[in-house]
Amino acid sequence: MSASAEAHSPELQHHFDSMEQQRSASTLGMWAFVAQELMFFGGLFTAYLVYRYLYPIGFELGSAQLDIKLGGFNTAVLLASSFTMAMAVWAAQTGKKKVLLWMLIATLALGAVFLGVKYVEYSAKIEHHLVPGYNFESDSPYAGQIKMFMALYFAMTGMHALHMVVGFGLLLFYIYHAAKGRYTPEYSHPIELFGLYWHFVDIVWIFLFPLLYLLGRA
Repeated sequence: MSASAEAHSPELQHHFDSMEQQRSASTLGMWAFVAQELMFFGGLFTAYLVYRYLYPIGFELGSAQLDIKLGGFNTAVLLASSFTMAMAVWAAQTGKKKVLLWMLIATLALGAVFLGVKYVEYSAKIEHHLVPGYNFESDSPYAGQIKMFMALYFAMTGMHALHMVVGFGLLLFYIYHAAKGRYTPEYSHPIELFGLYWHFVDIVWIFLFPLLYLLGRA
């Protein structure tokens, strides 16, 4: 796109001189956001590792309460959603508007499946009285340690699910505008930046799954 065309682009915000400057600023902003999210989840992971070291038996007993099949299925779902999101970014960059729309819809559908499975898992934990501070019950001599594991489980997977819900809402926004043909090779960076966010959320789950679901499985 020429400099004059960029200056008249409806997507160029008034406080930027060019689309390239706008792209650079938004990319920097997204990376800054991801960095602070890494620090946030880093605190949760650190707490988990400390208590895992202190209470190894209780954490293994707590992990045994999780459904590894549902966790594994959700892992596959998120990996598939990373692929569809990557395809959506490629479609936006190459001007394939129909492919972009359908890949965003596919990513949305996979995200919905993930959240649906988490609802099933959380419902089972409530039914079996495994929610700390709500209805936790256990006759195990390691009940306190199991309770700590479940507290971290809900904190870590709950925050991850919240990020999924935010992504779900953003996907609806991008699907709406993709259907109107807003995204072009010259204006594809909103899809690229959302793709970065989505992949970050997926990567967090890749660490959560073995740490929470696979303890003592050997």
